[in-house]
Amino acid sequence: MTGGAGTPIRVVVVDDQPLVRTGIAALLGRSADIVVVAEAADGAAGVRAIREHRPDVALMDLMMPGTDGVTAIREIAGSGLPCAVLALTTFDTDELVFGALRAGAVGFLLKDTAPDELRAAIRAAATGQGTLAPAVTSRVIAAATAAPAADRSVLAGLTEREIEVLAEVGTGAGNEEIGARLYMSGATARTHVGRILSKLQVRDRAGLVVVAHRAGLVPAPADPAPGRPAAHRRVLEIEPDGT
Repeated sequence: MTGGAGTPIRVVVVDDQPLVRTGIAALLGRSADIVVVAEAADGAAGVRAIREHRPDVALMDLMMPGTDGVTAIREIAGSGLPCAVLALTTFDTDELVFGALRAGAVGFLLKDTAPDELRAAIRAAATGQGTLAPAVTSRVIAAATAAPAADRSVLAGLTEREIEVLAEVGTGAGNEEIGARLYMSGATARTHVGRILSKLQVRDRAGLVVVAHRAGLVPAPADPAPGRPAAHRRVLEIEPDGT
């Protein structure tokens, strides 16, 4: 999505609180490779700013007066604008999490995200990948595994190799990691993912994660041992359009 090596990642910040917008802009301004090109106070203004400035990434609050963030994300995704939207909000209710992701957000972060993690998420989004807050990741996986029985009928049109790749996508692995596991190059893994997206008519890798879990290709996560935190730090790589 970026203009190439050496070109800063262009960001629009959409939040109804001026102090939040100013703080985020100041924070991102410390990075040579990220530049905030516009700010907006509600979803409608955010969509207009994105149409005008054509940013690579938008940071979108969800609970705003007027046009809310989920509605704005849906409009941006439906318009075909080449902008990756990261939901950045205070609350992580299921309604907001799944509403934003279904609308087309590539990731979901909380406002207490560490500065370095926020910058990393923006860089990832600019290359077509997405990041989920740790607590959100576990719930997305839980929702994907909630189907009563595995439905493998959706796999009928895939080759054996494509099913293997889909299973790896279901774990949250990126192309290079899939390639290493299946003894192929990252570029070959990317090609397989693109074909799977096309065959299954799924929009993005987040959708493939759901398909993989519902098809029973990925074991349900085991409960953590007593006294040990769950492994929620796994970053789910979402690389749309087969990337």
